[in-house]
Order: sequence, then C-alpha cells, then structure tokens
Amino acid sequence: MITNLTLTDFRNHKSTRIETGGHKNIIITGANGAGKTAILEAVSMLAGDRGMRGAPMGEIAQFNGNGGFSVFACTNDDTELSVYFNSGDTNRHAKIDGDNANLSDLAKHLRIVWITPREDRIFTEGASERRAFFDRLAASFDSAHAGRIARHAKLLTERAGALKNGADDKWIDALDDQIASTAVAIAAARIQYAGEINYFLSDAAVSVEGLVESMILATNAADAERNYLTYLKSNRVLINDKMILDGVTKSDFGVFNMVLNLPANLTSTGQQKTTLLNLILAHAKLVHTKTGANPIILLDEAVAHLDKNAREKLFSELGAAQAQVWATGIDSDVFIGVPDAIFVSCTDGGVSNII
Repeated sequence: MITNLTLTDFRNHKSTRIETGGHKNIIITGANGAGKTAILEAVSMLAGDRGMRGAPMGEIAQFNGNGGFSVFACTNDDTELSVYFNSGDTNRHAKIDGDNANLSDLAKHLRIVWITPREDRIFTEGASERRAFFDRLAASFDSAHAGRIARHAKLLTERAGALKNGADDKWIDALDDQIASTAVAIAAARIQYAGEINYFLSDAAVSVEGLVESMILATNAADAERNYLTYLKSNRVLINDKMILDGVTKSDFGVFNMVLNLPANLTSTGQQKTTLLNLILAHAKLVHTKTGANPIILLDEAVAHLDKNAREKLFSELGAAQAQVWATGIDSDVFIGVPDAIFVSCTDGGVSNII
C-alpha cells in the first residue's frame, strides 16, 4: 500500500502531498477540473507504463514552466518509488529507494489496475478496447505478457513490409515462426487468465474467443503453434498493400452476467458498471491469492451510474477487498459508509486530508 504520495509539477499539481495514514480506501473529492483524476493518473504511472491516460509526457508537464514532473511514493514496507520526466528528455525515468531503476522494475513493488469512464463503455465498444483492458489485467502478474504483445505487433509490421518488398521466402518463414510462437503464448495467457478470474467471480463469467485461442483449446499449445504457422504460410498475399490475417489481434473477450442471464453488453449502464467493478474486485482477489500482494485499484468517478443499493454493495466489498483503493467523485456525501477510508478534498491542484 502507498503510505504517502507526492506530486511535483504534475498537470495542475504544482506540489501536492497526500498522507494515507495506512487507510485502505482513499476517497478524493472535488469539483470538475480540480485535479482529482490527475492524482489517480500519477499513481498509475508507478506501475511503470504510461499511465491510465497514456498521455505524452510533455502534455503532463505542460501546466508548469519547468517542462518536467515527478511522482514519488512511499509504501508500507518503507520502499521509496519515483517516476520522473525532465525537460528535453524523450523518456521517463524511475528510481527505487533512491537508486536508478528500470521502469519495468516498479511493477514488482506495486500492482496497479484502474477503471476510468473510458472503461465504463468497454462492453459496448469494439473488441480492441476489451482486448487492451483484459490484456492489461493479465499482465499485472505476467509481466512478459505485455512484452509479447508489443513484440507480436512489431513482427506483424515487419512481415507486412517484407511481403510488400518481395522479401526472400526464408526471411518470411523466420518471421512466421516468431509470429506463431508469440501468438500462441499470448493466447495461452489469455485463456489462463479467463479461467483464473472466473474462480473469483460469482455474478459474471469471462470468456475469450479467437482463432489461436480456439486452436489451443481444441488441441494443445504445441499443435496450435504448428497449425497457426500453417495458416500463416498459406496467407502471404497483400490486398491493397495490407495483410488480411486472423489471429490474436482479432480475438475478443466476452463477459456474461450470470444474474440476468445476459451478455454484459445487453444489460443497463448501471448493471455494466457493477459488472466491471466486480471484475476488478475479483482481479484483486486473484492477484492476492497468486502473489500475496495487495494490489492498488484506481476508480475514477467510482460511483457513476450506481444506485444507492449498488453503492452500498460496492462499499461493503471495498471493505473486504485485499487491496488499497483510490477513488474519485464530485460529492463526498455519496461515499459515506466506505469503511477504513480517508477523505482528500481537491481544489484546483491543492489537497487537504480530512480523516
């Protein structure tokens, strides 16, 4: 858990420090534009990636004249973590206990997941958003998963270029071998994650569908890799300079509401939000069970679309969760009843703790 957080020149936060006092639930309230979401974004960057907004570093630093920013946190085991960006740099940097570190090393200390208003539409929008969401969850304890996805995308780009330029068959054979191998590893991780999170879900069920996933489920990973390689070799024609390939970039995750006996996309907005929150809470239980760690859950506009009963159920589950939750909202009154909570009032980039 994070015991204190310091933001310097981060969006509209010139210098902000939050002491959590060891509380499990940190509730950040304030008017629109006060900087509530920026605090969650800063926490999300301590996972080592670009954060929950995926914003360019210069955009984050644009509110101050220095052209840089820093995020510093201390955890309950006295580990000090920081992410910073300097003016003129192209990349972020990380430190752990004051020593320079790789950004990827941060994830070993904090496992962070989030829900923003963007994820509220995850069941009704395209498959790419769902893939990104669930792949991010799977990568929270399989750090190689994100790397495999990035490598697979790069290999596909190289393959398209090789086909367009009439490269030697042996070169394309080598690319196809690597593509098949990474695709099967990606699909296998997705299948494993869906099965594991379903163990902790009672009101919903997660599934994953796709060509490579189906090949694995029908046989095994080794056979699936051979079968997918055969598919790749038989599809080496460009149409309008584009590859028309099926594979893990076309896969989709499905979520079924067990209570209503309906796919999540056919339920109401409030029911979809409840399902999404149940997924994140189940994920927290899964992470704790597999790793012993208590993840950090970021909930931007946490209670949007939830009625009174749904809010009360959520607050009860937050109290039981093996996680630290950072949640935002405009009105602090709707969070009355959240157990083990500290309230942080955010006003135009400044904060004050109200315990």
